[in-house]
Amino acid sequence: MSFVSSWSARNLVHQRDSLRRSFCSTRVWRKDGAEPQSQNALQVEIEGPDPKPNVLPPLNRPLGVRERPTTIVKTRTQRMKELMDSDVRTAQRRHLIKEAGKGYFHDMNMTRKHGGKTWIAPKVLIREDKALYLPNISGKNLQDNKTKNTTTMCYGRVTVLAMLGTKISEVHAQGFIDPTHARFSSNPHYQYIQINLQENLLKSFLVNLFANSLRGTVPPELHANYLVSSQNMEYVREPLGMTNSKVGYVYLIDENLKIRWGGCADAALEETQALESCTGVLLKRLEKKPKDHGTPEPTVADTVSPTPLKTG
Repeated sequence: MSFVSSWSARNLVHQRDSLRRSFCSTRVWRKDGAEPQSQNALQVEIEGPDPKPNVLPPLNRPLGVRERPTTIVKTRTQRMKELMDSDVRTAQRRHLIKEAGKGYFHDMNMTRKHGGKTWIAPKVLIREDKALYLPNISGKNLQDNKTKNTTTMCYGRVTVLAMLGTKISEVHAQGFIDPTHARFSSNPHYQYIQINLQENLLKSFLVNLFANSLRGTVPPELHANYLVSSQNMEYVREPLGMTNSKVGYVYLIDENLKIRWGGCADAALEETQALESCTGVLLKRLEKKPKDHGTPEPTVADTVSPTPLKTG
């Protein structure tokens, strides 16, 4: 009987000590008015705050070059004069330094982030006074293997132009263009141009070697406006926003060879609708223009006609 009583007494003392420690701990937590931290707060303190979501920025500048495109080939004297220009050499040096810092798999690695998409297409047209020009791009078409260029093809018409280089880029272009092409393909002022750009000599040779199989995959009605090009675009990729060679790029060109809209990589629904809407706007404006008051066709005097980029 005494053993049970002594055990009960020790148990009561143990419980009292436990309550006292708990009470003291609570007083320490609530010292200076601080509340005890919850489990979620402790977890945030250990792991740190959630990183900010990486949101794609909208297109914040006009795409293109300031010089009006021309089909006239520059003479050796003109090329030497450009090489002696200090501003041109400085720009080329900056470009080479930037490219030297990129690895061989840079473009492939960038596709892991938003699928290679670097900006969101605008919902409206780029203003005509701020828009820049599409540089002249030449290539051989699939219809008769003759050389064509975008300057003569795009002048006087509203053009949706797709820059392709890989199979995935073709899927990207279709995501943008299909609704627009289905709606306006019967309009005489509208055209759809595809440029298969292969700057690598070996890839360009293989594409030309298998041109017959390429003709089988492209609809016959698009052969005349499908160009296979090996033109060096190194110094105009950045102005055109073509920073990743693995994804597709789509541009809306007005009748004066200016880029009025652009999209890249996977097309969002809003971007597809924006291209369709903007194409319709340009076509309506072109149809209302008097035929005898249009912009004169590019000539030798138009080889250099800079368009100042207004701000604000």
